Amino acid sequence: MIQLGVFSNLTVSRGSAVGFFLIDEEGEEVLLHNKFVPNGLKLDDKISVFVYNDSEDRLIATTQTPKITLNKFALLKVIDAASFGAFMDWGLDKDLLVPFKEQAKKMYTHKSYVVYLFLDSVSDRLVGTTKINRYLDNTDCDLKQNDEVDLMVYEDFDLGYFVIINNKYKGLIYKNEIFTPIQIGDKLKGFVKQIKEGNLIDISLQKIGFENVDINSQMILDLLKKTNGVISLHDNSTPEEIKKMLGMSKKTFKKAIGILYRKKLIKIEPNEILLL
Repeated sequence: MIQLGVFSNLTVSRGSAVGFFLIDEEGEEVLLHNKFVPNGLKLDDKISVFVYNDSEDRLIATTQTPKITLNKFALLKVIDAASFGAFMDWGLDKDLLVPFKEQAKKMYTHKSYVVYLFLDSVSDRLVGTTKINRYLDNTDCDLKQNDEVDLMVYEDFDLGYFVIINNKYKGLIYKNEIFTPIQIGDKLKGFVKQIKEGNLIDISLQKIGFENVDINSQMILDLLKKTNGVISLHDNSTPEEIKKMLGMSKKTFKKAIGILYRKKLIKIEPNEILLL
């Protein structure tokens, strides 16, 4: 059976005036319209296509690349909004609908939102939703402290940002631990800081513990090499000065330069750091 919302390798079975019909191993057909037929395609060729519903709810194949696929998350922009739903640009000819009942908050034209794509079991249509928490479950979390993870930022609140972890878990990055600007929809690498009671997951954008200091020590060395061996930071630099220049906290900075100093790689002067 041809699956909606994913890429499938199908076989060209027959041609028509409007395009080629593609077939799967079970004999189900789907049309690839002429405007998406690549040059040289012929009968019995295999081709990778994305399958979705057209405006009349028929299966249609395309060689276009969507911005989101089934059971995944992506940041999409609203093309048009109506009382019954919002139409999102997902890179295909027909826009993706986020019905009003699937909106966590009212959606507005030209705004972007993190959307999850699912197959509605009643209508058998691909549908978007911004009710992200419904599709994140930390119950059987297999992550451990310091694990490197893939993140997508999806919600901003007072204390921090909620993130999607590895496309299936929910995590939190605290704002007082963020030293570079981030925004909704950003895809980042991060590390598991701790897993608290109830499988609540705290995330850090930097590795935890001694390894993190090594990473930041290298960052300072790299900056020194780019600035002829001198940077205007020191033990008494303000947290704001350090964050602006290096994107790290003062605590992390002091540990990092401490390592470099003990390895005799730098000299710490009253008003600057020198590369030895």
